[in-house]
Amino acid sequence: MSHPAERSGADAPLLRPSSSSSTLSSFRSDTSSLNHAAARSARRRVHQARRALAFVASICCAISAGAITVFSLYGHLLQSRLHFSQFEVNAIATAMSIALYIPVPILGYACDRVGPGPLALFAAIFGGGGYATAAALFHHGVSEVAIGSRSGVSGMACAFVAIGMGTAGMYIAAITTCAKNFGKGRYRGLMLVAPIASFGLSAMLLSQIGSKLLRERHEDGTVGDVDVFKFFVFLATLFTVVGLFGFFALRVLDEEDLIDDAIEELERSGLLTGSEVFHRRAERSYGAIDEATAGSDAASLVKDDEDEAARLKKTFLLNAETKRFLTDPTMWWFAAGFWLINGPGEAFINNLGTVIGTLYSPDDHGARTTAATHVSIMAAVSTLARLLAASLSDLLSPTPQSQHVQVGASHASEPSTAGRTFTVSRVVLFIAAAVAQSIGTGFLAAGGAQGHGDRFWVVSGFVGAGYGAVFSITPIIITIIWGVENFGTNFGIIALTPAAGSTMWGLIYSAAYQAGASSNPPLTSADGTAEDDIFCHGTQCYAGPFWAMTVATWVGALMVLWAWKGRNGWAERGVVI
Repeated sequence: MSHPAERSGADAPLLRPSSSSSTLSSFRSDTSSLNHAAARSARRRVHQARRALAFVASICCAISAGAITVFSLYGHLLQSRLHFSQFEVNAIATAMSIALYIPVPILGYACDRVGPGPLALFAAIFGGGGYATAAALFHHGVSEVAIGSRSGVSGMACAFVAIGMGTAGMYIAAITTCAKNFGKGRYRGLMLVAPIASFGLSAMLLSQIGSKLLRERHEDGTVGDVDVFKFFVFLATLFTVVGLFGFFALRVLDEEDLIDDAIEELERSGLLTGSEVFHRRAERSYGAIDEATAGSDAASLVKDDEDEAARLKKTFLLNAETKRFLTDPTMWWFAAGFWLINGPGEAFINNLGTVIGTLYSPDDHGARTTAATHVSIMAAVSTLARLLAASLSDLLSPTPQSQHVQVGASHASEPSTAGRTFTVSRVVLFIAAAVAQSIGTGFLAAGGAQGHGDRFWVVSGFVGAGYGAVFSITPIIITIIWGVENFGTNFGIIALTPAAGSTMWGLIYSAAYQAGASSNPPLTSADGTAEDDIFCHGTQCYAGPFWAMTVATWVGALMVLWAWKGRNGWAERGVVI
């Protein structure tokens, strides 16, 4: 029998390495954990930086897209400098509006499937090129007028078609990026509205740049209206630079997780079947790869198959959600209501300059209010209304737990009302905005500003507030009811309706304006000969169309109310809104 000391000594060499090995292993494990934590932290910081950069890019894109809302700043100058008639000026505005809205469903569809970056590049090409072309045509047209000739309206209309298409691409890319990157959280409505508010704020910023910095300089040292040529060159440069920035910076992050969550949720609800084909495909592919290949080739094939499966899943889900959206009757009521409300707002924005001209008689040479002033008022009030509407939506309205399409009364649709003593539906906010717009159009139709341009702020203020809030709440309602993953397509379909509204009301207003101009007493030139007056003065120029716009706004509000409270409406289906 050995001595205990001998056994201890004999065993010591065996124990010490074991202890040392355990300590080393523990040290390596701790080091590995720290390295993994550091790597995760670094990835998280990069992820947050990319999200922040995408947000900044979306704001820049929205500000650039907002240039289209300052048409009233120079629309009347197309009439006075190029001698276009009101019908011709309205034809240009109508062509721009049609090009702005008609391609939106296609652009939204493309944005959902290829991402917002390519749309920003599309916008840089079309929007920047359109403004550059408009600048060249305006410069040429002024030269022709100087020698007694006149350019046709078709070239300018084509330039504004390109501008409208570029603006649509820029705007859709901006709001889709924010809708998908910030689809979760209590303040998702405010984050979505940030680019929408920037779109409205853009009109105030750009109108001030145009009316203060890019004004006509006369030989006697005085300043006049905005220098349209310089303003168009500025907008062409802005569109091109921002579009290129957006091409590199606009990204939807964690999109695969968004698609997977939506598929799982809709499968649980029983509304989506067939996605199991992707799982079977992946299992078969991975099995074949394991048997046939090894090493880097296997990893490459696995990655390719994963990418293909993700692409197929995304297409499968988006097609299913598009079909569900189009077959939802409440969507059509909502779209019709949006059309009747938004159309008058669009028509007023496009014709604000000529409306102001009707408030004064030809022999009134006193101080007049300007289009630039009221474009700025509309932009400021509209921006505040957009932000206020979004904030009230986040703070007062019920919000479903899910960011995906609502399936009615289910656990996924249970509202989150933490910390709220009462709630206000987003539909109530929408209708309140429509009523605000109708106050502005009704005040104008009643002649409240005729001969009193200092009162015109009531019109521009209320129309700006109502129009801005409606345009703010509409995409929020779309994301709340029909989810964010197919937002570009869904919003594009709804946004198609203002093209018809803007065109219809623009033509009605132009017809009334031209009829009023024809009824004006004939003007005489300095030599005593009669002249044709292309300008209209008095309430007969606008009263009828704006009374009709007021009534249409009320009808549109009732349609949206029916989508909410009517038969098989959102309330009856248990949809949280």
